[in-house]
Amino acid sequence: MSNAIKKTIELNAPISRVWRALTDHEEFGAWFRVRLDNPFKVGEVSTGQVTYPGYEHLVWRALVHRMDQESLFTFSWNPYDSNDNIELDKETTLVEFHLQATANGTVLTVTESGFDALTDPRRLEAFRENSKGWEEQMKNITAYVNA
Repeated sequence: MSNAIKKTIELNAPISRVWRALTDHEEFGAWFRVRLDNPFKVGEVSTGQVTYPGYEHLVWRALVHRMDQESLFTFSWNPYDSNDNIELDKETTLVEFHLQATANGTVLTVTESGFDALTDPRRLEAFRENSKGWEEQMKNITAYVNA
């Protein structure tokens, strides 16, 4: 098993549009299907409720690490944990959104790493579920920014 999930897609949208879809908490919530309580801020925990059908029992808690204008957005989270007392200092993975402008729009690369820090048997399940999840989320952001 790999320690990271990596998905890359080219979007037919300018980098500023993709950046806004990633870092504006309301826009992020619209395509990611999560109702976030507050805007993303570096060094702060983002909270909310997942609204994705079948996953509404999950809470959202992520610690925002970086927001480098129109290039990199990162946060750590505890994959698929439904407990609203999630500890963000252990058993977390790092999610990175890298943006690169192209002649036709924007290349978006999403990498989630750190699965080796998770304990068994959660590690394999989290990796498998999040691999499927990022495939779906890449479709969601594509539809969202191209609407």
